[in-house]
Amino acid sequence: MFGNFQPTSSEYLRFLPEILLSFFGIVIMMLEAVAKGKRTYLGVIALVAIAAAFIANVWAYFNAGPAFQNMIVVDGYGSFFRGLVLLVGFLCILTAFSYLEREGAQTGEYYALILFSLVGQCILSTATDLIMVFIGLEISSIATYILAGFLRDDRRNNESALKYFLLGSFATAFLLYGIAWIYGLTSSTNLEDIRRALTQGQQPIVLVGLAAALLFVGFAFKVSVAPFQIWTPDVYQGAAAPVTAFMSAGPKAAAFAIFFRVFLTSFRPFSERWLPLVWGCALATMIIGNFAALLQTNVKRLLGYSSIAHAGYVMIALTAASQVGTAAAMFYLVSYALMNIGAFAVISHVASRNERHVKIEDLAGLGKREPVIAALFAIFVFSLIGVPLTGGFFGKFYVFQAALNSHLVWLTVLGLVNSAIAAYYYLKIIVAIYMHEPRATTEQLPPPAPSLRLAIWASAIGTLILGIFPSALLSFASFSAAAFR
Repeated sequence: MFGNFQPTSSEYLRFLPEILLSFFGIVIMMLEAVAKGKRTYLGVIALVAIAAAFIANVWAYFNAGPAFQNMIVVDGYGSFFRGLVLLVGFLCILTAFSYLEREGAQTGEYYALILFSLVGQCILSTATDLIMVFIGLEISSIATYILAGFLRDDRRNNESALKYFLLGSFATAFLLYGIAWIYGLTSSTNLEDIRRALTQGQQPIVLVGLAAALLFVGFAFKVSVAPFQIWTPDVYQGAAAPVTAFMSAGPKAAAFAIFFRVFLTSFRPFSERWLPLVWGCALATMIIGNFAALLQTNVKRLLGYSSIAHAGYVMIALTAASQVGTAAAMFYLVSYALMNIGAFAVISHVASRNERHVKIEDLAGLGKREPVIAALFAIFVFSLIGVPLTGGFFGKFYVFQAALNSHLVWLTVLGLVNSAIAAYYYLKIIVAIYMHEPRATTEQLPPPAPSLRLAIWASAIGTLILGIFPSALLSFASFSAAAFR
């Protein structure tokens, strides 16, 4: 009776990255219980786990197909995002070694939580069933809630975790209610089955719209889209810098992956009805993020509002609702992950113990004190602005090109205006680094640890490669986005 439900070896292979991450996460937790002295080797085990999962992801890609009764599918699109979140996790662990050592919080729990969060993000990247979407989202979110409050003796961490947990749980309730509603309307949670049922047009359009709106709220919270972005600056400011880097890149990329898959698959038959909503949210997100960032003096909070604005740019690609738009969003998210992780890695170095120095004025004279670190930081800032020869430039270029191809002229114009506004607050950082003298009370920074230096350099090199040779990644993204034609 249940023979047809027995997974095959091919299906296990397609799920191998998640299996490896879960296994190594459990191993790290067990070793933590008996570990003595420095626990840096637990972080090395986590890096090995991510590298093994990345290799397994490539292997699975060449054996693509559905798994577990079509609840997940390994295709170019899923493999792309699975590889991206694994890269984010790898870089963020490199960033965390010296930070945790400095804060006296070098424990295996941190690395295990990163791995468990990556499990959820990988599931989100490949999910084709709303039940798996919910499971992946919760695995990722619960681990990230704990990471946000990882430094238990720090009040800022406690506040960050509490706000993130309470608001995140509220948004999850909307998502779960939307899943239940769409199941009631279509008798299925599979994305393709939902699309076929909605194409027949037998469901009341008002109820379908309500179900889509509930799902939209759940996803919009996870990617910091207005008007569900209020948690972002507080959580980004309060969490430890390596955790903020991780939250701003990994969970956001995975959430956008499923956001696009759900709305461009299941709700494609009603795109003319939900596109105006996405249009308005994209514009509001850019405006709120950029104008609020103009007033910030804390670099982490500034980058929190910046993250909101960048979510607005990705939403422009969703508004385009095309293969070109999806490919542009995929390229943009890779560029954003590299430049944002690099920026937060530099901040984690400059901030010193207990993150005492995270204001823009604390960066004064960094160009003289740490010329190499300052130059790399400048690359990340210029990429966030969208200066040519950086990944950020081509990310925005492809997004706006996709919008124009879909005749979204006004949204493109307003997006360009917002990009110009954003340049002002980003350039405040450059001015502080190179045009202000160090303050008399500025501490002498120790040289960055080799692992931190590697994370910063890797992010900078990746940002420049995407700005000089973007075609290879864009070609793969375009090929992978063909599923949404």
